[in-house]
Amino acid sequence: MSMGSPFPGQGYNDGYSRQGSGIGGRLIIAVIIALIAVISYYGRPGDENKITGKSERVAMHDEGEEIAMGLQAKPEMVQQFGGVDPDPRARAQVSQMGAKLLDALDKKLAAEGRTNPYRDHFQFTLLADPKTINAFALPGGQVFITEALYRDLETEGQLAGVLGHEMGHVIERHSNKQMAKSQLFQGLATAGGIAGGDQQSAQMSQAIAQMVTMKYGRGDELEADKWGVRLMEMAGYDPNSMIGVMEVLEKASGNGPPEFFSTHPNPPHRIEEIKKDIQEQFPNGLRPGLIK
Repeated sequence: MSMGSPFPGQGYNDGYSRQGSGIGGRLIIAVIIALIAVISYYGRPGDENKITGKSERVAMHDEGEEIAMGLQAKPEMVQQFGGVDPDPRARAQVSQMGAKLLDALDKKLAAEGRTNPYRDHFQFTLLADPKTINAFALPGGQVFITEALYRDLETEGQLAGVLGHEMGHVIERHSNKQMAKSQLFQGLATAGGIAGGDQQSAQMSQAIAQMVTMKYGRGDELEADKWGVRLMEMAGYDPNSMIGVMEVLEKASGNGPPEFFSTHPNPPHRIEEIKKDIQEQFPNGLRPGLIK
């Protein structure tokens, strides 16, 4: 007498076959999602940066969209950091320094036959927050510095360095490029979670995507430091003043998280890179008369 199947119409191998079919289906879906993410990022032509001339992969190809996004987010940022600083003299100094840096950039670009599409939309805002040592930029030209950081700066050159660094983020379209990369890595993370078929795989994929994105964030910071050095010298300020800014930030950071898990390189590392940048950009030495 032969032994029958434990369930009507289902042999012993059917369960395995269906499980295998499920795994295969997940893999197919995962591959499709991954391909869509990769093609969406790498398949479209790069967008030329009108300031640097470099081809870039961005989420928003129209600078007007970046400008609109920055203006839309500005009120929330101002509110988050206690409003605009009430000191008119300090606000004027920040605005005037920003204007100096912009004028210097305009002269350089004009000599190269280029223009700054954000020129008329740059705004430099001093925020009233007396405790948070910070400076940041929004897409399209909104640049902010808190009172806490502003009060700790000792020279005009240091202020030029902070604002020049933040201008570098706008010039390089870092937020825009980061949005495009985030879309790519989120797509790949979703594909990884589907392929793994469980919550742990999905969480691991998301963690890997986040670490990759943070690595790019640290690279953006160093690239913005290069612009700080460049813009300072263009405007007549000594790029070595950037080192003083890093010392202020190091003192404020205390026992922060390790550099590997931070979007910003730690200040000692940035100081080393700034020294290299100055040497590379000005191999024959800095011109005399630069303001500290």
